[in-house]
Amino acid sequence: MPGRSRSAAIAAGKCPRCRQGEMFPYSLYNLTRFTVMHKFCPVCGLQYEREPGFFFGAMYISYAFSVAIFVAVGVALSVLGDYPLYYYLIGVTITIILLFPIMFRYSRILFLHFFGGVDFDARYSN
Repeated sequence: MPGRSRSAAIAAGKCPRCRQGEMFPYSLYNLTRFTVMHKFCPVCGLQYEREPGFFFGAMYISYAFSVAIFVAVGVALSVLGDYPLYYYLIGVTITIILLFPIMFRYSRILFLHFFGGVDFDARYSN
């Protein structure tokens, strides 16, 4: 889809330059391969890993996701009732384990889109 917005490209996991190429070859639900990422965009040829170790910075975004989940689960449990501490710990742990594939992918997608130094270029979109 030519002219796709940045937010739509981020939500769909598309390349930041052409906004059409997939960043991940396998489905999010393939739990054995959800971490596998294309080295280059299949549409425009952009190298996703800008330099060796580039995606280590995505850990900060993943950390922010984890903190948000921790706060959300904590607030939800405190609103629902007065539970002992281990309910909070179990709730946060289970939620983070279940959402880990989503957090992993979107931390990389957001990091590449916002800190990768790559802007949309209409020449690469069909």
